[in-house]
Amino acid sequence: MMYGAGDVRIENVPDAALQRPTDAVVRVLRACICGSDLHPYHDRTAADEPTPMGHEFLGVVEEVGSEVATLRRGDLVIAPFAWSDNTCDFCREGFQTSCRHGGFWARNGVGGGQAEAVRVPLADGTLVKAPVGEDSSLLPSLLTLSDVFLTGHHCAVQARVDPTTTVTVIGDGAVGLSAVLAAKRLGAPRIILMGRHTSRTDLGREFGATEVVAERGEEGIATVLELTGGDGTHTVLEAVGHRPAYDMAVGVVRVGGVISRVGVPQYEEAPVGFGSLFGRNITLTGGPAPVRAYIEELLPEVLDGRIDPGRVFDRTVDLDGVPDGYRAMDNREALKVLVRP
Repeated sequence: MMYGAGDVRIENVPDAALQRPTDAVVRVLRACICGSDLHPYHDRTAADEPTPMGHEFLGVVEEVGSEVATLRRGDLVIAPFAWSDNTCDFCREGFQTSCRHGGFWARNGVGGGQAEAVRVPLADGTLVKAPVGEDSSLLPSLLTLSDVFLTGHHCAVQARVDPTTTVTVIGDGAVGLSAVLAAKRLGAPRIILMGRHTSRTDLGREFGATEVVAERGEEGIATVLELTGGDGTHTVLEAVGHRPAYDMAVGVVRVGGVISRVGVPQYEEAPVGFGSLFGRNITLTGGPAPVRAYIEELLPEVLDGRIDPGRVFDRTVDLDGVPDGYRAMDNREALKVLVRP
């Protein structure tokens, strides 16, 4: 439970239980701390109601409601970071994060994934079965399909990355590194990673980055432009969410290029005018990743080892260690923390 900025506590709460016939109860096997969890960790006021935390988890179905048709007790399932019916018009168009009947974990009476168990609404539409056991070594990589890797994948897909496009990735957090891996998978011939933490950018190189730029701001823009003959790259994948990252994206995108943003925006205004995007025919896209639309496509590649996105986890804690996990990520002592309830 998050009580306020820097104040995360482990508490006993009522057990997850079925409330509607379309619900399932999932015993959590793996969860994690997201970079977006650090935003309230920085600025949440103590006057706010305590909130259950966590929106990335996988686990085992313990109980299903009377109207759940595709799941049964014992199924190992991946839970996207938004729950959805997967049948409404927005879902059918691939935007389950905007499901007409869905929602997000840790809101409106639905618990968070940093817990022993979670009630999952609209279980048939939300949960995706994975054919592995509880002791599978693939669990960390399968967990990334609940959010982090598929957020990076969405960023690259929205930018239309393919074998003809050069890429700049801004941010060496777990989402930025996932975007590198996704861009490599989509065939990008050149991927410039902007980040200054060597342990992270080294993993970025292993994921497919061809160059690393450690400088920030105008200096970083100048370096990318120098590397690209003054033109910039066809696509820019912005995985930070702060205004300086957006400004760098505008500075390094090529004429006619695409800026794709999946970092949760921590600013209200940014230039969208003749001098920034319009005059150079720049496309601005991105948003919350509808990971439910991608899981079934990417699941086989995790199962057969073609991709290993779980390498972004560099620290593991139990539930009692979650507050320390927040501190470690906030202090940049950990890239992404895995939770084993």
